[in-house]
Amino acid sequence: NVTFIAIQDAPIYPGCEKAKDNKARKKCMSEKISKLIQRKFEGNDIADAYGLSGKQKIDVQFTIDKTGHVTDVLTRSPHPQLDEEAVRVINFIPEMTPGKQHDKNVGVIYNLPIIFLVE
Repeated sequence: NVTFIAIQDAPIYPGCEKAKDNKARKKCMSEKISKLIQRKFEGNDIADAYGLSGKQKIDVQFTIDKTGHVTDVLTRSPHPQLDEEAVRVINFIPEMTPGKQHDKNVGVIYNLPIIFLVE
């Protein structure tokens, strides 16, 4: 597996096929994943239910495997329900064209902090 930062040919998220180069593909993919998280993540509901307040951060790491599927989702947060919600939302990420290193499909490790403010 290769980190997202170091990958030669980043995975291609659906809708990012026209990105001209690797940098543009990475940017497009990051933006699409951020929008997906914003739409699907129900952190404020969980925070209300469990009495959480202020800035909440969930560190998420997952791998986009050699076939373009999200696998190996790992989370770290201040509450187990936030971990569960992060995993639920990450599982909405669609299948992608896999990343390549030296013209071979490889797993790509992606790190994603989810930060939200509970008022």
